[in-house]
Amino acid sequence: MKKISILLLALLLSVGTFAQSRKYMSQFSHLQGYLNPALTAYEGSMVKGLVRNQWAGWEGTPKMNFVSAELDFANLGGNSDLGKNAIGVNLLSDEYGAFKETELIFSYATRIHLRDKTSLRLGAGVNFNSIRLDGSRLSTEQSNDPILAQYVGGFTNMNIVDVNMGMSVMHPNYYISYGVHNINQGNINSGEVFMTKKPRVGIAQAGYRNRFSENMTVITNAMWRTQSDLPANVEFNLKFLFKDKFWVGGGHRVDYANNAQLGVLLGNLRLGYVYEWPMLKSYLLPNQTHEFMVSYRLFGGEADIW
Repeated sequence: MKKISILLLALLLSVGTFAQSRKYMSQFSHLQGYLNPALTAYEGSMVKGLVRNQWAGWEGTPKMNFVSAELDFANLGGNSDLGKNAIGVNLLSDEYGAFKETELIFSYATRIHLRDKTSLRLGAGVNFNSIRLDGSRLSTEQSNDPILAQYVGGFTNMNIVDVNMGMSVMHPNYYISYGVHNINQGNINSGEVFMTKKPRVGIAQAGYRNRFSENMTVITNAMWRTQSDLPANVEFNLKFLFKDKFWVGGGHRVDYANNAQLGVLLGNLRLGYVYEWPMLKSYLLPNQTHEFMVSYRLFGGEADIW
């Protein structure tokens, strides 16, 4: 069984070489600004961080670290036109096998009032992507690849600059959004080009929240991602927020994994934890994933939880 699992891992990492390692985040509803620039500071001005340790207990398995800072100019007061804008910076580091990928995204969003409490948000982001290849950690399949074989036993880097764009319709009780990553498909690059075109990624998201009583709010989110070289990714979660102090819930990534979630709100501080386990028919290794999230609201006032 162990030998079979190691073989599956090698095959998965080989696929990841050309798929740019799809970024899975079970708490995607708390990190919308990374997935869609139109949702920059959608919860107000905040600092956020996330650590995701996949397949715990295996050496060399994927690990992700994420941190972001977002500023909604409405929190600063002053000019009303300026208050319709928001900016953010996202930094993500992802390790998967022989590759270490770092993304630095500067994002901007503006909102247009439509009616009542509904607004249209538009956003754009500039993505600086650096990918480091450690040739000493290539799997057997990767070492036999005609492009990667020349880097066996050495190190090399590839740098890419690209653009992300998105839009969203927002309401206190729901949102619908769509964003696109890698619009230019990685055609602006430098260093050693050991990966072909970076595929565009389409990300559709929607969420709904309703306060059923003073003590409980029900929140649900869904995400659908498309990418030319990978199967579509569909996932959703359901949370129950009690007394605006803590939440419990669960989620499902179709055909891949299930998860259990819990979190707590301590004033402006928010802490979240996810325990994720793969489905039996999934190609993922049969080991759990731990995901920790922390965020801090920079200014006072109530923030809606998604």
